[in-house]
Amino acid sequence: MQPSTSKDPLHGITLQKILEQLVAFYGFDTLGELIKIKCFTKNPSVKSSLTFLRKTDWARQKVEQLYIRTLPKFPK
Repeated sequence: MQPSTSKDPLHGITLQKILEQLVAFYGFDTLGELIKIKCFTKNPSVKSSLTFLRKTDWARQKVEQLYIRTLPKFPK
């Protein structure tokens, strides 16, 4: 019997890993332009962004959607 694999691209990936990959790929400047969130434009850091995203569902969803759209562009 084969283990079931999830079709969810976010399965097993932490919010921190998602944010770190997006910051490495885009940088905070571009992230702030793509997603209008102050934590990406005013004194941005991974730690402060994680704190905000964990408390704010709509912002986290926008970050997760951007991550899914960007997946094919990430270097392997």
